[in-house]
Order: sequence, then C-alpha cells, then structure tokens
Amino acid sequence: MTIPMETSFLEQHASDMAKSPGDESPIRGLPSTAAVAGHPIHPMIIPYPIAFLTSALATDIAARRTGDAFWSRASKILIGAGILSGLAAGAVGAIDYYTIRRAREKTVGKLHAYGNPLALGLAAINLAVRRNKDGEAPAGGTVALTGATAALLGVTGWAGAELSYRHMVGVAGHGDQHDHMEKQVVQ
Repeated sequence: MTIPMETSFLEQHASDMAKSPGDESPIRGLPSTAAVAGHPIHPMIIPYPIAFLTSALATDIAARRTGDAFWSRASKILIGAGILSGLAAGAVGAIDYYTIRRAREKTVGKLHAYGNPLALGLAAINLAVRRNKDGEAPAGGTVALTGATAALLGVTGWAGAELSYRHMVGVAGHGDQHDHMEKQVVQ
C-alpha cells in the first residue's frame, strides 16, 4: 500500500526556483561525493569553524573591555577549535571541490575553496601571536586579525551558500524526484 506524502510549496516549485536567470531549464543538483547515507558531510561540519572563529571576535572585544583573563583564554580556545574543525571541514569540502566539476568552474567555488584556507592561515597566525600571552588582553592588532578572519569567513561562507543554493553543488537533484514522492507502508 502506498500513501502519497504531502509536498510543501517549496518542493512543488523547486524546479522553477532552480532555473538560472534567463534560462528555462532547471539546474540539476549535483550530490556531494563526501556523504554519509546520502547526506553531505561538509554542511554538517561548517557551522563549527564559523561559530568558533567569529565568536573569538566577541571574546576578544570582551577581553579588551573588561581585562578579565577568562575572555582571553576563551579566545585562544575558540581559535584553536576553529582551526581544528576548519581543517576537518576543509578536507571534506576539498573532496567535493575536486570531484564536482561545477564547483571548480564557478568563481564562487574558487573563492570558497581558496579563501577558507586563507582564513585558517590568519587564525593560525592569530593563535601563534597569543602563544605566550596567557590571560593578557589581546592587542588591537590581534583583535583586528580576529576581525579579518571573521570577515573573510563571512565572504567565503556566502560563496559556499551560493554554490549550494544557486548553483546546486553538493545537493540532491530535484524536480522529478518530488513528483513521485510516496511512502511505502509495511503491513
């Protein structure tokens, strides 16, 4: 017995929304090659380095304003965690980048692929500058480095979203698959 599943407005109109401006054919999604049970790994991991490295800007500002050593230590931990999680996200993202041609063909793909290692490099320099300064409030230049890292992640994060949402890289296809959504019920 099959029971048709209700589809959302988005699912019903996904093919129309995926068309490029001036193009009447829908862009077909290209599934991620780095996936677990069909679920792309890269989007599961990327919130962590973004959250850690952008939060470090807030803790740097708090350290400068309050002079409390807690905030300086928190910044170091956040930056270290951002680098480690960023390396993991980058490794998985590199698999998709080098195995999905569309990702390499798009300018936003290049910006995403080459800008993120630059952001991690800035974060590594930032962490090295803090190495022997436990509990000290970061200098203005160090806070600026944290801000530059966060700003660069904003740009590269936007580029990654463009790849996924506009160019359909790392997502499952759409269109026909939504026309036949049925749920099998076992009796």
